[in-house]
Amino acid sequence: MATRKMTSRSLLRSLWRRTRSEADEDTEAGRAIVMPVQHVAAPLRQVTRRLVMALAVLGVTTLLVYLDRAGYNDNSDGRVDFLDSAYYATVTLSTTGYGDITPVSDGARLTNIFVVTPLRVLFLIILVGTTLEVLTERTRQQVRIHRWRSRMRDHTVVVGYGTKGRHAIETLIGQGKPKDKIVVVDPQKKVVDAAAGDGLVAVLGDGTRSDTLLRAELQRATQVVICTERDDTAALVTLTARQINKHATIVVAVREDENVPLLRQSGANTVVTSSSSAGRLLGMSMMSPNVGTVLEDLLTYGNGLDVVERPVTKREAGHGPRDCEDLVVAVVRGHRLLHFTDADAAKLQPTDRVITIKKAAVPAGD
Repeated sequence: MATRKMTSRSLLRSLWRRTRSEADEDTEAGRAIVMPVQHVAAPLRQVTRRLVMALAVLGVTTLLVYLDRAGYNDNSDGRVDFLDSAYYATVTLSTTGYGDITPVSDGARLTNIFVVTPLRVLFLIILVGTTLEVLTERTRQQVRIHRWRSRMRDHTVVVGYGTKGRHAIETLIGQGKPKDKIVVVDPQKKVVDAAAGDGLVAVLGDGTRSDTLLRAELQRATQVVICTERDDTAALVTLTARQINKHATIVVAVREDENVPLLRQSGANTVVTSSSSAGRLLGMSMMSPNVGTVLEDLLTYGNGLDVVERPVTKREAGHGPRDCEDLVVAVVRGHRLLHFTDADAAKLQPTDRVITIKKAAVPAGD
């Protein structure tokens, strides 16, 4: 069965249909920001713990009243049994106080002053604290989001947290990018929750919508990585992102080679064709499995060999690429990319950057 390809023309038609169909949509998905998961007890567990504490206070109060039942008077029958003690403890701790059971002896009254009253306060603190915690959770979340927005600068926005997005983030973190400088955008709630569980700030919403990207603070980002499943979605996200931020570096992954020019025209700085790249790696692995293994090693940051870009050191300036400690494969001079055998790259300049292959750093403790 022939594989259906998404050409540039069909991609444009799909973009038009998506834009028309989404013009009137206004869902909560574009408004949700999920902060990294904090290691706190689950809400049900917190409520259960507080309920157990309240019951414990009620039980202690009931026991105290029952042990001193001779000092209490029940207006109905004149005596206080265990049920009456539980009833008195309940109405007293809840500050209801019907007055049908009252302490009459000095000992019972002293117990109410110094023991029952503090227990009543503790009981109310437990109940009110639980209520306030539930009511203020939303406020605390809003404060966290406001604080995050106020300090978010020069970060990386990753649209799509699938296989490509996860590996892109792993590489960024491996190269020293802090987790708090990475924001994930994805339309699926479970994916966003997974990103938050991994310690990342995540925005739930459609990346093709400007309000979603604005909530990810894309206007102040320096890098945008677009890893959507469809090429038409990637093109629309690229157009929206470039409209919001004119200076950010945008890297996009697409499936079809013929959509690369359209993505570049949409504002992408770099377009990676995932299917073609995988095909080339497969072909090279067939011809030479060792070559495929080395290339896979180079593409996997933190294992074996790594490809890194770094500035030229003072000691290396004025010398050739072969004189560097690392294996230099290319030289970046301004906006030019020079092969290490290029005559212009024979002498490194202080403002150059070099792309090198070096041994991956061994994690601490290994």
